[in-house]
Amino acid sequence: MPIPLVVPDIEDEGLLARYPFLPQSEDFLKELLEENNITIEDLIDAPWLEDIRIKARVRLIDSIVQKNSMGISYSLDVSTEVGRMMEFLSFLHSMLVVCASFDERLLARWVEGEASRADQLMGLEESSFSLISSTYLSSIDLRESETGEPEYWVPLSDFIELSPKISGKYWRLVNRPVSNGWVCLNSGFGESSSGRTSRLIKERIRQQLYNNCVERMARMDDEFASKFSESVEKIMSLMSEQVEAEMPVNAALREDWPPCFESAISELNQGINVNHAGRVFLAAFSRAIGIPQEQTCSFFSNAPDYESDTTSYQVNQIYEREYTPHGCSSLKTNARCPVQVGDDSLCDQEWMDHPLKYIRIKQKGRFVMSSQDIEKETSEVHSLGDDS
Repeated sequence: MPIPLVVPDIEDEGLLARYPFLPQSEDFLKELLEENNITIEDLIDAPWLEDIRIKARVRLIDSIVQKNSMGISYSLDVSTEVGRMMEFLSFLHSMLVVCASFDERLLARWVEGEASRADQLMGLEESSFSLISSTYLSSIDLRESETGEPEYWVPLSDFIELSPKISGKYWRLVNRPVSNGWVCLNSGFGESSSGRTSRLIKERIRQQLYNNCVERMARMDDEFASKFSESVEKIMSLMSEQVEAEMPVNAALREDWPPCFESAISELNQGINVNHAGRVFLAAFSRAIGIPQEQTCSFFSNAPDYESDTTSYQVNQIYEREYTPHGCSSLKTNARCPVQVGDDSLCDQEWMDHPLKYIRIKQKGRFVMSSQDIEKETSEVHSLGDDS
C-alpha cells in the first residue's frame, strides 16, 4: 500500500473532529477520553453521554439507508470542545457497534457511509485538501493545466492500486495522461480535478476503515461485544428491512434466478463494491431475461461509486449491443461464482455451464410441474364423472 511513511502534522482540532478516522486523530481521541475521564463503559451506558449515543445511532442509520449524513455532521460546531467531543465519540461508538456485530454487510455499509461523507467534505474544504491528500496518498503534485486551472497529479503506484475499485472509463489507466510516473486527474464531465482526487482518496479511506475494523473484530471478545448487543440488534433489524425494501425484484421470476445473478444484486444493495466483470454480467443477464433497462439501472443505485448518468450510459451500451452474459467458467475466473459444491444441486451438475441454462431449466421445471398439476386435476374431474 503506497501511503506516506510519515503523515503531516495536523494542529487544527476541528479538522481532526470532522475526519475522526485520520491517523493523526488517534492521539487526540485518547487525550480527549483521558481529560474528560471517559471510559468505554461510560460511552456504552453513562446517562450524561446519551446525546452522543443518539448521534452515533443517527450516523449509523444514515450509512445504512445510504443517506447523505454530511449535513448533520458538518453543521455541528466543531470549533467548541463540546462539538468536537460529540463528533469524535459518536464516531467511536458507531464503530464499536459495527465491530461488535461481526457482520460483513453492516461493516460494508458503514464504511461506505463514512468514506462518502469524507469525500463530500473534501469537496467543501479546499483549505484542508492538501493535508488530507498528503495523509492518504504517497505524494501529490498540483500543477496548472493548459487552460490555467489547477490540476492534480498522483503517483502511478497510488492510481494503479486504487482506480480498479472505481467504475467508469475515466479511471482506466489507458485514458489518463501519464508522465514520468505521475498520473493526471484532470477535470471533466462537470467534476473538478480536486473532486477526482477526492474520489481516489475515498477508496484509500474506505480501505483503511475496513482494515481497522477487521482488526478490531479479531481482537474483540464475546463478553465485550455483548455490551453492545442492544444497539447491534436494533441496527441489524433496520438493515434487514432496508435491504429488503431496496431490492427491486420481480417476484414471479426471482425464484428462477441463478445464484451468481442473485448475489450480484444482493451485494450491490448492501453497498459492496462488485467488480467490473460482475457488473457487466448483471446488466447483460438482465437484458437476456427481459428485465427493463430502467430496472437494471436501479440495481446499481447503492453501489459505492454510483452515478446515475454513468450507470444509464453503460447499461444502455450493453442493451444496445446485446452483450451475451458470461458463462460459468468465466464467472469463476473473475470471482463472481458464489456457489460451493453442495450449495445448489442444479449448479453441481456437470453439464451446467451457463446461468442462462440454469434459468431455462428452472422455468422448464416449473412448467412441467404446472402441466402435471393440470393433468392430475383433469384426471380427478374425469374420475368424479365416472363415479356419478
